[in-house]
Amino acid sequence: MEQRLISGAGGLSGGLTVLNERVVACQRCARLRSYCEEVARKRKRMWMDFEYWGKPVPSFGDARARLLIVGLAPGAHGSNRTGRPFTGDGSGDFLYPVLHEAGFASQPKATQRGDGMKLRDAWITAVVRCAPPGNKPLPEELAACAPFLDEEIAALRRLKVVVCLGKIGFDGVVAHLIRTGQIARRGGLQFGHGVSYELPGGRFLMASYHPSLQNTNTGKLTREMMLEVFLAARAKIEG
Repeated sequence: MEQRLISGAGGLSGGLTVLNERVVACQRCARLRSYCEEVARKRKRMWMDFEYWGKPVPSFGDARARLLIVGLAPGAHGSNRTGRPFTGDGSGDFLYPVLHEAGFASQPKATQRGDGMKLRDAWITAVVRCAPPGNKPLPEELAACAPFLDEEIAALRRLKVVVCLGKIGFDGVVAHLIRTGQIARRGGLQFGHGVSYELPGGRFLMASYHPSLQNTNTGKLTREMMLEVFLAARAKIEG
């Protein structure tokens, strides 16, 4: 399903390296900072000897990326432990093999920073940069992180396709488009697996179900379903 939107463009500016440094230093949300630090102190039994990251998680990938992947938030014992998006938990174990097969990742397995993983023409971020209790950020926490997303998207000068993993990520990108004046209203932009919308400037907004264990273990999201989304994103990038 593909729909076309017509409007002007807009956005902020900023270097991705400096932005990541500011993300890591962020203390805007006391509830999230307290939770992440508590998880890092107590740790999960299987990771008791692992030094948790415990800070806001910076984005990761190729600064010249034409593909942006937007998730929900770090996992408490995944990204909050390793310090890299979708690294060290079941969601990443599902996502990275798909990115590898679609040509966006150098290897299928992501275990920790320094494992050799490189992204090719792709950048991974999230609408919330700290792990939220129960994977449910509050509206004010989403709002506090929103300026980071605005600046990040503006800094990805070659961006052509945004793939959102899950409805909260999708809604966050739609809010960004409205906030930065790229579209006037939400209109027909509705989340669904495999949807694709053409945006101003020839960019595309796409979506997939989130690769959470709840979705992948029940078969709501299969490897084939997600691979189809990223192959379609690849075709739009190269087209």
